[in-house]
Amino acid sequence: MTRFLTTFVLAATAAASFAQEPAADTAKSLISVYSGWRAAITRKDAQAWQRFTAPHRQAEIRNRIVSEKRNFPAWVFEMPAPPPPLEGLKMIHLSVKGATAKAAFFGKINFGVGGEPTDNILVVSFTNTGGWKYDRADFVNLVALPEVRKELAAGNLKYVSETPEFQADGTVPKAPLPVPMAKYIAQVYVFCPGREVKVQVNQLSHHRFANAKEAEIVIGGAKDGNNTISYTVQKLEGGTGKEAMTIRVYLMSEIEGTKPIKAFEYQVAEGGPVQGFGKGTFSLDAATAAKLVPQRR
Repeated sequence: MTRFLTTFVLAATAAASFAQEPAADTAKSLISVYSGWRAAITRKDAQAWQRFTAPHRQAEIRNRIVSEKRNFPAWVFEMPAPPPPLEGLKMIHLSVKGATAKAAFFGKINFGVGGEPTDNILVVSFTNTGGWKYDRADFVNLVALPEVRKELAAGNLKYVSETPEFQADGTVPKAPLPVPMAKYIAQVYVFCPGREVKVQVNQLSHHRFANAKEAEIVIGGAKDGNNTISYTVQKLEGGTGKEAMTIRVYLMSEIEGTKPIKAFEYQVAEGGPVQGFGKGTFSLDAATAAKLVPQRR
């Protein structure tokens, strides 16, 4: 299974045929919601964005933005690329379970960043909280799965109908509690081929990495004094258990020209023993703080 890439929240009209009328009605509603969400992003309309976006997703996005010391909701609309339209795409799969739904679209997904779009999959997730709301969208690049691309183009939808990631799970996440604007920006970086790593910082910021080389913002940021970190490590199917691995926390400076400061590290050499669970701390003192935030004059 190709790993789902990057998260959005999307909209427009798509061509599709459905055997059952209820499915057709739901599909139309979901496409309309996506369209409303996309229009809100394009127009930078904060009220419309709130109206079309799932409450838990709004809260998560807000917490991430203030943890980067950005302005909310203005920063919601600072996207590297506009959400792709659904026009010209075909809805190839619709899964509804309880108050959740996932719709998969196939075709030339255009992010408007140049180049010739190719046939790939866009999976849009929704939750029903007083009506359907946009949750997230995942882009599935089929460049490494040419046979799947051919099957889908020919109308063979086995890949999307049988793969768990395309199915709604019926669970509506709870909205996280709001966090204040971070005092210091921090990131968790994990390199974990063949493994799943879960990291928790200050018992507030929760992260999951699977067979990844990624960094994520620490929700709530780092704080003065002691900061806590805990992690769990588990081998994934297909992993050898001998891969090298790294877990780090970086403090991100707002001072131009200052590199990130490595505050915590757990590293395993290839073939080395791996702790299934671990805890640690890192301290942020006045001298370190002076390297992170410009001093007021």
